[in-house]
Amino acid sequence: MIIDSYDIETEPILTLKDFYGEQKHILDFCLIIFSKEIHTYLINNFECEEIGSIGACNGNTAIYKMNYKGVDIAFYLSGIGSAVASSMCCEANWLTGATKFIMFGSCGSLNKETTKGKFIIPTESYRGEGCSYYYAKPSDYISIKNSKKLSDIFESLGIPYVCGRVWTTDSMLRETTGLIAKRKTEWCIAVEMELAGVQAVCDFYNLELYDFLESGDVLEASGYEIEGLHNANHGLGKLYIALETAIYIALNL
Repeated sequence: MIIDSYDIETEPILTLKDFYGEQKHILDFCLIIFSKEIHTYLINNFECEEIGSIGACNGNTAIYKMNYKGVDIAFYLSGIGSAVASSMCCEANWLTGATKFIMFGSCGSLNKETTKGKFIIPTESYRGEGCSYYYAKPSDYISIKNSKKLSDIFESLGIPYVCGRVWTTDSMLRETTGLIAKRKTEWCIAVEMELAGVQAVCDFYNLELYDFLESGDVLEASGYEIEGLHNANHGLGKLYIALETAIYIALNL
């Protein structure tokens, strides 16, 4: 069973050293980006240097370095889904030395009255995916340990937000009315596809994750609303919030 996958009693057969050699130590901060448009904007509007490459047989993913207000920050365009995003986070840490990851993207709202006009800071995520069970003991939810720190940062920056549970799924096409109803009874306010796995990986390797979301589509029993999805995916507001968050952490935490 998937819940039997957490094994810390025996050693892994392979490590990232087998693929990349010794770990690099270049900088502290890294942005996990899911929008191609935001990624392109950074490359076109900041002085960027490629400092690493995440290798795969279907193509490599470049890791870039930029400087924002005096702080060096890495970024890369992550794959979608818990398993892929988690693996790329591990590799980015190995290739850059970054230990503070800021992840931001879109999500589906399960309660549009609660999330409307606000960013979402997850406090816990339902583990409806597979990757997290290899990195954390089995449980229904995983705690998002820096949610309070991030909400304090949003308060300081004057950014509207709401805190709450979210649901990490491996399959948006199987977000059924029954499953949505179950998650809502547990006070989940949104659904996304990466957080539980990435948080589990960060906890396992002692990395710091700061995650926030913007709801675009709305999933309710009455129907599906998609009007806000493009802006939630590609709006530049999230990028500058992420950059300012990195600056705040660098100066205060």
